[in-house]
Amino acid sequence: MSSTDRIDWKSIFSLSSMMYTILGVFSALIALQGFMIPNHFLDGGITGISILIEEVFHIPFSLPFILLNLPFIFMGFRKIGKTFSVNALIAVILLAVLMTFITFPQITSDKVLIAVFGGFFIGLGIGLVIRGGGVIDGLEIIAHYTNKRIGFSTSEIIMTINTLLFIGAAFEFGIETAMYSILVYFTAMKTSDYVVDGFEEFTALTIISKEFETVKSVIVNDFGKAVTVYKGERGYLPSSYDIKQDCDIVMTIVTRIEIHRIKEVIKELDPNAFFYVQRIKEVKGGLGKHNSMQH
Repeated sequence: MSSTDRIDWKSIFSLSSMMYTILGVFSALIALQGFMIPNHFLDGGITGISILIEEVFHIPFSLPFILLNLPFIFMGFRKIGKTFSVNALIAVILLAVLMTFITFPQITSDKVLIAVFGGFFIGLGIGLVIRGGGVIDGLEIIAHYTNKRIGFSTSEIIMTINTLLFIGAAFEFGIETAMYSILVYFTAMKTSDYVVDGFEEFTALTIISKEFETVKSVIVNDFGKAVTVYKGERGYLPSSYDIKQDCDIVMTIVTRIEIHRIKEVIKELDPNAFFYVQRIKEVKGGLGKHNSMQH
């Protein structure tokens, strides 16, 4: 039986998973009651739609929040994994219950502070719940599913839904509040990315240089990084297409703090060296923050 066909209750109720979920839900609670809802600010996704429904139809936030998330959680149950969906359901219900029975005082009415700190706390909550194995917004699930069905990318689907949401906010609350809500969404998105991916983001740096042996030596011996080497050819320039040379294409995993230093040293060795950089979402079994890797 695959991991998506069974519910891993041990994982769901593990200390780390429960702590991430509880802390994430409380962070979202602070954002919603302390900053966003009293000041009519929205986030994206199901959370933003639920706030808009509460403001327009005076239906308590928790009811549309649960009802709108349930179909997506069921979809995730069938398409992504049962353990994930149970984690998501626990987080959604917990947030809805706390929103109903706990009243958190409004912290500020300053619009900039609301946009920045409201976005920070809701993003922190989203990220922590994801680290715990679930979600508190079903939009990511529907985007994942629809991407396979109709060919649109996840970002296109999310952007379309959120654009319609913020247009609705502009009609209901005014252009200024809608613009601040976009800032809330952006802050939340970046904060959740940092929480999920880590503050020390890893990057793949690939170097093509005629001095490839020296480049490998510098990266390994001077910077303490491991490298992966691809056998290739350099040349094929528009003005000299027939000229080419065999070379080693050197790739290493670095942090954004290290990348500039390595590039500067390599430029001194070969001013014509070619670089390209790719963001890495996750690094496992290899070079981490404090260890090296053998290739």
